[in-house]
Amino acid sequence: MRKPIITDKAPGAIGPYSQGMETEQFVYTSGQLGMDPETKEFAPTIEEQTKRALENVKAVLEAAGSSMDKVVKTTVFLKDMNDFVAMNGVYSQFFTGDCPARSAFQVAKLPMDGMVEIEVVALK
Repeated sequence: MRKPIITDKAPGAIGPYSQGMETEQFVYTSGQLGMDPETKEFAPTIEEQTKRALENVKAVLEAAGSSMDKVVKTTVFLKDMNDFVAMNGVYSQFFTGDCPARSAFQVAKLPMDGMVEIEVVALK
C-alpha cells in the first residue's frame, strides 16, 4: 500500500508532491515549513517558524493515523546554522524521552525563503 496524505491543517504542496505518504508500516512527511496553513505567511522568528513547522508535521502525521511519539527519524534544514540552538530549544519541546534520530543541515536556500524546514519518518 502507498497512499498520499492530504490535510488542510498543514500547508498544501507548492509543487508536484504530496504532504506525505503512508505505507503499511511507515509515514513519510514532505518537508514542512514554518508557514501558517491558513494565511500562508511565515512567523517572524526562527523559534516561531520551528514551532509552526513541527505543528505542520504533527498535522500530517495525524492525518495518516500516526503521531509525534512514533517519529523515528527527523531531518532539519536550516537557512542559517547559527539558528541551531534556538531551533533546538523549540524542537526539544516536541520530542522528549526517547528522541528520534536526527540530521540537521544548513542549506543555501529554502522554499519561499523560509528559515527552517523539517521532514520526518514515523511508524504507522
